[in-house]
Amino acid sequence: MESSSQDKSLPATPQRLKKARDDGQVARSKDLSNLAVLGGGAMVLVGLAPLGFERLRTSLQSQFRFDQAVVSHPEQMLQRLVSASLDGLLLAVPLGLLVLAVAVFAMLASGSWALSTKPITPDLSRLSVFKGFERLFSRQQLVETFKLTGITAIVGVVAWRFIASHVEAFGTLLLRPLESAIGQLATWMTLGVGLLLLVVLLFAIIDVPVQRFLHAHRMRMSHEEVKREHKESDGDPQMKGRRRARQRELAQRNSITAVPKADLVVMNPTHYAVAIRYDDATMRAPRVVAKGADLLAMRIRDVAKSASVPVLQAPMLARALYAHGEIDEEIPSALYTAVAQVLAYVYQLKAAMRGQGAMPGEMPVPDVPPELDPHWKPAVRGN
Repeated sequence: MESSSQDKSLPATPQRLKKARDDGQVARSKDLSNLAVLGGGAMVLVGLAPLGFERLRTSLQSQFRFDQAVVSHPEQMLQRLVSASLDGLLLAVPLGLLVLAVAVFAMLASGSWALSTKPITPDLSRLSVFKGFERLFSRQQLVETFKLTGITAIVGVVAWRFIASHVEAFGTLLLRPLESAIGQLATWMTLGVGLLLLVVLLFAIIDVPVQRFLHAHRMRMSHEEVKREHKESDGDPQMKGRRRARQRELAQRNSITAVPKADLVVMNPTHYAVAIRYDDATMRAPRVVAKGADLLAMRIRDVAKSASVPVLQAPMLARALYAHGEIDEEIPSALYTAVAQVLAYVYQLKAAMRGQGAMPGEMPVPDVPPELDPHWKPAVRGN
């Protein structure tokens, strides 16, 4: 049962993939990197060859020219050596930088990059003999072995066919002028390197999706790992409950500023206070704009009285609204009737105070479903 629960058959979650990338584990194709370095280097070399050849010829002409001044001052040979080294750097540095840029671009385009120092961090567990054997006979190593075998075989066949088809022409180079022979040799080298790059390109096209598949296979997770990750991301249930309670408390404290805009405040004399507002032009139902318990309830009552907002004593309704109503949301549909009763009473009271009607009598008892009152307990039937 334990082994089945640890069977890694589920795809990796985004959190797992992000952690793997942070650790430097990404799908990386060596063939694509080799193609970028070899192909980019070949193109850069072909592009810079005329300029480099001309500069090299000029440098050699100056280096091998001697006169009486040079013979009389041998220290000038050191200056010529420095000059020749600088000429070599001017050829090699741009070539290296351009090849590096091509390789980095290929890595970024394929998504096989990761900014992490963990792969180069010393790890003694890598010296384990058992892990070494495990890596040696892993699926990744088998794929690499078959791939290198295939590349070696195909490159060998291509190279042999190319050399065999040009072996007689190679012998005629000695009979040609130097510049013509060098030009012909450059043409053949370009063709040969191009054929080899085509082989590497073919394997790179195959290797990129294969490496992504192998990376996805390595990142697979078991049911237990997924559950543990969700638990860690969600946090401890008790801590979540405490955070939510704290957030509700802060929301209730901040809601006091909305009390002056309320139509009435319903209270359970000293424990609960809920401020309600209703605008028939913009609201489908009355909304809870503020609520609080104990000291916060007293604060809501004082703010309401200061703003001339009616404060009504309706204990059962106040408890139900506090337990089931949320700030800035509509009241529960089961309390529509009860809230409508107290709103009607408030509207009659305000109209009477403006001289537009008779003063209402006692406020009716709101019709609150008993099960919404958190203090209500159903009667226990006897046997």
